[in-house]
Order: sequence, then structure tokens, then C-alpha cells
Amino acid sequence: MFRPMRRLKQQLSEDDCLAVLATERRGVLSMLGDDGYPYGIPMNHWYCPSDGKLYFHGAKSGHKIDAITKCEKVSYCVYDAGYRKEGQWALNVRSVVVFGRIGFVTDEKKVREIGENLLRKFTDDEAYIQNEILNALPRAQCLVLTIDHMSGKLVNES
Repeated sequence: MFRPMRRLKQQLSEDDCLAVLATERRGVLSMLGDDGYPYGIPMNHWYCPSDGKLYFHGAKSGHKIDAITKCEKVSYCVYDAGYRKEGQWALNVRSVVVFGRIGFVTDEKKVREIGENLLRKFTDDEAYIQNEILNALPRAQCLVLTIDHMSGKLVNES
């Protein structure tokens, strides 16, 4: 069903892919948008190692919600900041592409867990975190992406 990678020498292991998902803060969520056009938007995410799923938050209405309601199949692309080997100009970038099915999270306990974990990826300011959970999280729609297929690669930009 999913295509194998062509350039196997660049393929990341599953553990490396999961490390990218766990450490990076954002990626691009791509959906089937209006009139069959692709719709990709930058999103913050939290990878939960205990269930192997990706979680997001956003507005309760809009293009993204409409697209997800019409078709649950999505892809999500994450890449790191890259690194340079000493004495070389070329950047080495690890990227991961996930294919899966996305849905709405309605359980309030899970929504709070998602909100806390997303906030902690950006700050350790406990007062700010608690304020956001109290005031902003009730207005957010949390989403869960169940991974059907994942692949990653290391690209040297030379």
C-alpha cells in the first residue's frame, strides 16, 4: 500500500524517526482540502511514546476541521534543523513523513494531557502553562493522528 523508499542508504531507522517526532516541535500537516486541492499547514505536535500517536491542537472550526471531517487520511512531515560536518558547507537534515488517520479528541482528561505536553515543549513557566490550560485549552480542538506508515531519511544538501 505504501511505497518503499528509493534511496535506502538514506533511510532512517524507526527509532531515529521516532526521535525526530519526539524532539522536534512542529511540522506540516497535509490534508485533502477544498475542491481536491492539497491543504498543508504548519502545526505544533506532541508525540506520545506510550501509545505511539501524534497529537495536535487548534481552532474548533475552519478549513482544517472541514478537511478532516471530509477525509481522515492525512500526512505529516517533520524535519530537524540539521547539522554540518566539520569543514563542510552542506547541511544534513533528518526528515520524517507519517501517513495516518486523524480524528478528534473528546475525552477531557486526554485533552488536558495533550495541552500540558504541547505547552511543555515550548516552556517550563508553570504559571503560564496553568493559565493557558485554564483559559485557552477549553477553546481548542485537540486532534489525534494514528500512524499507519512512517518513513524517514537523512539528506545531505550538497
